Amino acid sequence: MVLTARSLDRLQALAAELGDAALPVACDVTEWSELEAAVATTLERFGQLDAALANAGFTAGTPRYAEGDPTPDEWRSMILTNVLGAALTARATLPHLLRSKGHLLLVGSVAGRVATPGPYSATKWAVSGMAESIRREVGGRGVRVTNIEPGRVETPFWAEGRKPEGVDFLQDDDVARAVLYALNQPPHVAVNELLIRPTTQEV
Repeated sequence: MVLTARSLDRLQALAAELGDAALPVACDVTEWSELEAAVATTLERFGQLDAALANAGFTAGTPRYAEGDPTPDEWRSMILTNVLGAALTARATLPHLLRSKGHLLLVGSVAGRVATPGPYSATKWAVSGMAESIRREVGGRGVRVTNIEPGRVETPFWAEGRKPEGVDFLQDDDVARAVLYALNQPPHVAVNELLIRPTTQEV
């Protein structure tokens, strides 16, 4: 597998844990040239592309339109990463996934199913719409498309004074199992959406 992110040092540490099958490649998904280079590196190393996971995303500041601390630049970066990054990842990988009859997975959110205050939710609604749009474009040509929609996940975001008390969180392994479930279906089975929440999450 090819691991991509902006932080090469973190990728290299993860690749060291996974062994020779993992190739770390620095890539900013909002930069088309970097995505093209990452796909070219993948094809050079492995010969074909069987699956791609568009997972880059973040939220900025207090999630409110009328008040809070995000600056317009923070919002711009979030929207570019969450929406344009997913779209460019699809554009860079789909020609190769069409050849391999592969699988495109996008990581949305429960916030892309249930509107919450602030533009982060809007970016995840965009991912939900994007996943269905892509499915209609390439599903009949043998490419499977899955939108993974997690609820609350234990991430560094919640460690910054935002973590509510007495609520459950998904772990990274929980989301990984959902990804593997979708990937491991027979070729004629497409799991188009997987909405997974902690059992006690109400929204």
